[in-house]
Amino acid sequence: MIKILIIRFSSIGDIVLTTPVIRCLYEQVEGSEIHFLTKKQFEPVLSENPFIHKIHTIEYKFEDVILNLKQEKFDHIIDLHKNFRSKRVIMALKRPYKSFHKLNVKKWIRVRLRIDLLPNIHIVDRYLGTVRHLGIKNDGKGLDYFVPHKDNVNVTSLPETFRKGFIGFVIGGKHNTKIFPEEKVIDVCQKLNKPVVLLGGREDREKGERIKMAMGENIYNACGIYTINQSASLVQQADGIITNDTGLMHIAAAFKKPITSLWGNTIPEFGMYPYFPALAVEPSAIIQIPDLRCRPCSKLGYKKCPKGHFDCMKKIDNQLVADSVNENS
Repeated sequence: MIKILIIRFSSIGDIVLTTPVIRCLYEQVEGSEIHFLTKKQFEPVLSENPFIHKIHTIEYKFEDVILNLKQEKFDHIIDLHKNFRSKRVIMALKRPYKSFHKLNVKKWIRVRLRIDLLPNIHIVDRYLGTVRHLGIKNDGKGLDYFVPHKDNVNVTSLPETFRKGFIGFVIGGKHNTKIFPEEKVIDVCQKLNKPVVLLGGREDREKGERIKMAMGENIYNACGIYTINQSASLVQQADGIITNDTGLMHIAAAFKKPITSLWGNTIPEFGMYPYFPALAVEPSAIIQIPDLRCRPCSKLGYKKCPKGHFDCMKKIDNQLVADSVNENS
């Protein structure tokens, strides 16, 4: 038996993007036993993954999980986070390891100096490069997401008009400069041919209610009332997904859903666009304003546009977004 520990502490999307590594290690390393270390709040993202033997989580004390990890006596550590905390784990366990190569310097140069040194390669393929020394090859199956049976949302629980098909619209995000403006969400929804389920966290609930008030019965506000796995179940059942650059975008890619992704201050060239490695025709449309001199303004995002105009989102053609969804779903 070969025990392998994968480290990725956060967040939802980044963890979903590690799933090809998990699967390939399980299927291509004979006798492998895959363990995964993450933060407690992200455990549900991997809870039903059949390729993981055991999930280890950090909730409060870092030292508590280290004691448990030492007892496992891992043969290999695959560090897909590469930060101070993952380095502490590696130093404490004293086992052979390989760390993911980040592009922080090249991203900084792209953002600050407008010089593009970024490789034309998706982050999933760079993750897989971290395990190449173990003989791992990309199997081309894409991302995985497994919804626990208890979290499957029965479509009959939705209003009747949604039971014959709906579009999922992810209206939230960690950074405001990655979020499609509320008034533009309303305008796009008015142009769609199907009813819309709004997806997001508790912090998006009020915004969802305002959108629902503007649109009426054609909107179902699911923000903040479902768990991440229940939201994933809704994504799985949607006819198409409109989304900001968020974790649910990658969950939608795992389900091979038609995706219309909306890009504000971040850019797909950072390597985290929807990942469909083996499909002849990708069910993905990337909507962005590519010729803005101020874009990207950050590799992550801000609370508000540093320039004050937010053109990266406000100049997106609402009709183009709606047409993409109507044609592909």
